[in-house]
Amino acid sequence: MIQKLIAGIERTGAPVVVGLDPMLSYIPEHIKKKAYEEYGETLKGAGEAIWQYNKGIIDAVYDLVPAVKPQIAMYEQFGIEGLIAFEKTVRYSKEKGLVVIGDVKRGDIGSTSQAYATGHLGKVQVGSREYTGFDEDFATVNPYLGSDGIQPFIDVCKKEKKGIFVLVKTSNKSSGEFQDRVVEGRPLYELVGEQVAKWGESCMGEDYSYVGAVVGATYPEMGRVLRRIMPKSYILVPGYGAQGGKGEDLVPFFNEDGLGAIVNSSRGIIAAYQQEKYARFGSMNYADASRAAVLDMKEDIARALSGRR
Repeated sequence: MIQKLIAGIERTGAPVVVGLDPMLSYIPEHIKKKAYEEYGETLKGAGEAIWQYNKGIIDAVYDLVPAVKPQIAMYEQFGIEGLIAFEKTVRYSKEKGLVVIGDVKRGDIGSTSQAYATGHLGKVQVGSREYTGFDEDFATVNPYLGSDGIQPFIDVCKKEKKGIFVLVKTSNKSSGEFQDRVVEGRPLYELVGEQVAKWGESCMGEDYSYVGAVVGATYPEMGRVLRRIMPKSYILVPGYGAQGGKGEDLVPFFNEDGLGAIVNSSRGIIAAYQQEKYARFGSMNYADASRAAVLDMKEDIARALSGRR
């Protein structure tokens, strides 16, 4: 799957992943109104509104980007109906040829970790048959339970040719409370990065590993160090746009070949119509605003990377 992701980035010229992190406040009133008329102001109505909203955005951007990243908590808050919307979103994205990164941040040990890996990336045995659960192509995982929590995911990745992105240095302001702590003279995130590189050695594609890392755009200098530590790991970079990251901040995350990183933007794209810059589109054309935001992001990153050469 890492090869499909890289091929998509090269085809589109956009190392961009659209974060499908819907909130009801992002969804235009005409979509909510229709869903509520059909299912009432219920969890099912909310799930339908989310699904229709996502579908509009996917239809508008699938030819511009290689991947989408639905954040499962935004769906779980609506219970089973939200998870149905999550599943529909994953399957429709794959039908449109997109790589799906399940932002699930799972982390546990033993049979629990195995069950998470099976549910999101693998196949579950039911009698004489096998079924996929959510069937994402990649999943984000938390490494702080150690190798016991990661190995089941790596085992499934090897079997299914899928991948993971391990949390190394996250984009939130308080990440340093633990991730920056000095251990044996070095920040903890560097030690985690070294472990990611080791895990990745056992799970390689052609040039890059199926084991990637999450490193926030808000910490470019740390990204520069981690890029050296993990030369064969793809870096998923959150924090662009709404969280303050800019194109110029992204350069350290990429290798000299112009590959090695994919940059996420969530509300900066999916709620673009609510921004002054894209207000001209209006809520009825929210998906067109999202497309315009993707094009602007693609141009910003390309400009920054071309300046390095």
